[in-house]
Amino acid sequence: MSILDRFAVPGQVAIVTGAGRGLGAATAVALAEAGADVLISARTESQLAEVADRVRATGRRCVVVPADLNDLDAVAGLAQAAYDELGRLDTVVNNVGGTFPREFLQTSGRFLDEAFHFNVTTAHALTRAAVPLMLQHDDGAQKAVVTISSMMGRTADRGFVAYGTAKAALAHWTRLAAQDLAPRIRVNGIFVGSIMTSALEFVAGQPEMMHQLESKTPLGRVGEPEDIASGVLYLASRAGQYVTGKLLEIDGGIQQPTLDLGFPDVSV
Repeated sequence: MSILDRFAVPGQVAIVTGAGRGLGAATAVALAEAGADVLISARTESQLAEVADRVRATGRRCVVVPADLNDLDAVAGLAQAAYDELGRLDTVVNNVGGTFPREFLQTSGRFLDEAFHFNVTTAHALTRAAVPLMLQHDDGAQKAVVTISSMMGRTADRGFVAYGTAKAALAHWTRLAAQDLAPRIRVNGIFVGSIMTSALEFVAGQPEMMHQLESKTPLGRVGEPEDIASGVLYLASRAGQYVTGKLLEIDGGIQQPTLDLGFPDVSV
């Protein structure tokens, strides 16, 4: 096996959540280019259809499941759908998530609960449903779970108490799940830095903020979705076969938050 062969996933089946655009879309296409059939899910069917066309253009199969992935039954059901439609299940990419920044005193307990649910509980529900199906085919193929956390899960800044707490919890869930599922399933994640997706559109339209972001990133630029997709492929393939319970930092070298969103001091 050549070193490049280690990054291939021929004939495998992957689930990618939040795959209508951005990181999820890039990841689904990358896995297909490496040889996998893919089930993709998100809320917006039209976006999924566009991604499915890109996947099928590689010659691989694609199953589209529009769903509200806040719904635990819906997200868990993706595992059986992938198995039924594509015949097996090898990789789960827990990409769906996200929470808007919010001032501390405006962050209610309910908002915090919702952030945890969307970023952590959904990942647990899908993975829990997927594991028995992943173990149905013990043919030597890699079995992997990859979670998408955020640099805000390892750093701190104003306005991110809900988002950062949820992403930190997802990172530690990744480490704990890796212990429970070893040795047959590897579980890893990615601390994602500033990537040019729809989440950064408001920054891209403001040159001063964009300069601030780029100048404080050691590599001098924001990332591309494919930067994250490449990391997912590494963790899902034989290239990462001796890695579990780890979080890759794909963030341009950022050590501290880089963007001042203008949240004020708390006044009592």
